[in-house]
Amino acid sequence: MILIADSGSTKTDWVAYSTGAQPLRFQSVGFNPFYQSKEVVAEALRQEVVPQVPAIESVYFYGAGCADETSSLPISQALQQSFPMAHIEVQSDLLAAARALCGHESGIACILGTGANNCLYNGERIVNNIGSLGFWMGDEGSGGYLGKTLVVRYLHKELPEEIQERFTAAYPGTDRFLVLDNAYKKPFPNRYFATFTRFLSEHITHPYIQQLIVEAFDLFLSKYVVKHPDAAAYPVHFTGSVAYYFRDQLAEAVTAKGLRMGTIQKSPMEGLLRYHQA
Repeated sequence: MILIADSGSTKTDWVAYSTGAQPLRFQSVGFNPFYQSKEVVAEALRQEVVPQVPAIESVYFYGAGCADETSSLPISQALQQSFPMAHIEVQSDLLAAARALCGHESGIACILGTGANNCLYNGERIVNNIGSLGFWMGDEGSGGYLGKTLVVRYLHKELPEEIQERFTAAYPGTDRFLVLDNAYKKPFPNRYFATFTRFLSEHITHPYIQQLIVEAFDLFLSKYVVKHPDAAAYPVHFTGSVAYYFRDQLAEAVTAKGLRMGTIQKSPMEGLLRYHQA
């Protein structure tokens, strides 16, 4: 039996699969080696993952922050401790997106969820990546970026009057001190700001909100996607909840940039399952 994990900063999707059996699907907390130690990861695995699965022969873990062997150590060591008899392979969430979205074809694979990332994939491996600088210095177009943009404009009273009033009603008590506390004192500020994308989704028919989202996507495409060699020659695929729920605005931004719209998947897991089954 093999175990596949697609992990973001917010949650992890798991699938346990063996030939001839129905895949077992479940979720756990998210994992990120930039923010969590091996001990923290191992404890979460012990509580939320190990009891869910029988004997595992191989674990294929794809995760945010798992850019290379060194950065992935808290994850790989915790997995080896939790599944001592299994083969462990830890790869980036970006390779997960590329394998899920492109399969064995060339294309540009992008992640737009709580965070953001992108790569050019040749059907076998990632050949170019214009790396994001993370939540505070990058992640344009992500849920964290969209939420942060909305909240900053709210605090500066830059939103249209009706949107300003609806935000106040939806999030009473949200003031500068509360936001600063969540931004600089509490862990995972990207998760905190990403929660405000729900407000954007609920008010998506408002022209101001639509423009805010399109501008964020345009910035993502300008800073990353169009810089890939011959970017216009490849389909641009997306995975992640932000790409999925704001797909109309995303398609608008992609078309306006003269790029070729590919597929949008809410989660890469189905594509990953097909990849590993093959």
